[in-house]
Amino acid sequence: MADTVVTPKTKVKTKVERPRLHKVILINDDYTPREFVVTVLKAEFRMTEDQAHKVMITAHRRGVCVVAVFTKDVAETKATRATDAGRAKGYPLLFTTEPEE
Repeated sequence: MADTVVTPKTKVKTKVERPRLHKVILINDDYTPREFVVTVLKAEFRMTEDQAHKVMITAHRRGVCVVAVFTKDVAETKATRATDAGRAKGYPLLFTTEPEE
C-alpha cells in the first residue's frame, strides 16, 4: 500500500470592494434657458418634469446641484453627454463629476 500525503485545502476569500461612486454636478450659468436645462435633465438622467425642475431651481439658487450618483465611468459619460447637448445648442451648460465621500 502506498503512503498518501493529504494536505488540507485552504479557502481563499477575496475581498471585493464596491466601485467608488461619483456625483454628477450641474453648475449654474446665467445664459442657458431653464427649459433647456430641464429638457437635458429629463433626457440624459431620465428624470420626471418635476424632478428636473427641482434640480434646475436648486442649481439656479445655490450655484450648483448634485444631479445623481453613479460609478465613475457612467458619471463621466452622462456629464459629458449632458454638457455636449448644451454646447451643440450654443449654451455654456456645464456638468462635472467628483468622487463621493
